[in-house]
Amino acid sequence: MNYKIIAAAAAFLATQSFAIIGIGGHYAPGFGTSMKAGPKAVVSKKSDDISFSHEGFDEMMQGFGFKLWVDVLPKIDVEATFNIQFASYDASLYVNNPNSAKESVIPLEIEVGGSPFAKATPKYVSMNGDLSITLPYTKLPVIRPYIGAGVTLFANTFVLNREFVSGLVDDPTIDKMIKDAADGALSAADIQEQADKYEKLGQALKERIQDKAMDESINTSIGGHALVGFRLKLPIIPIAAYCNFKYYFLGEYPKEIDAGNMTLEVGGGLAI
Repeated sequence: MNYKIIAAAAAFLATQSFAIIGIGGHYAPGFGTSMKAGPKAVVSKKSDDISFSHEGFDEMMQGFGFKLWVDVLPKIDVEATFNIQFASYDASLYVNNPNSAKESVIPLEIEVGGSPFAKATPKYVSMNGDLSITLPYTKLPVIRPYIGAGVTLFANTFVLNREFVSGLVDDPTIDKMIKDAADGALSAADIQEQADKYEKLGQALKERIQDKAMDESINTSIGGHALVGFRLKLPIIPIAAYCNFKYYFLGEYPKEIDAGNMTLEVGGGLAI
């Protein structure tokens, strides 16, 4: 048995291991957040033939993030983190032609300005920037456990809801299209013409919703977070892994959102 190799390995592992600075990326799912569904409801003051509904979600929000950390300060470490989390929900516009046995259902796709997603099934997107101060336990080799807290900048997208759609339906141009489409149909040709008008009305409403969604701004607020976690780094090797659990507080969210306020960060990166 080569005792020199064993002794060298033991010394290697016993060496205090930390980085002056590190940068990495991580998987960042969100837990406990849900959104209430909005039941189908009429959204026009001028007609009962236009309705809207949106679904909710209660599954784990998917997410990812990036982190910069500094270990070299005495007694404390500093982390700066950016996370983005998202969940999809369906939303539909319903246009009812009184002379048709089948109601037109128009699935909605939108793009929200300031979010990283193109036009797609509506998504609720939550973004946050964290600045954390942590207190590490430094007497263990290789692994560096810590607890900490800090300030958070929250940024959330709006929810495509009944109030938003109602404000777009009662518009002079749309009002005229509703009145024109609702004019009585007598012959088979009239019924077909009326059906075409309702189809154009539905498409016009869809395009208007999509256009206005792009104008919606990201809502921001200030809050905080507490965290517990650890970093794992072997001496000499400039790579580290980390895992954090964070609990958030004081952030503001759309009324449909019930925030779970919990995030897990699991990743790694370059540690110099």
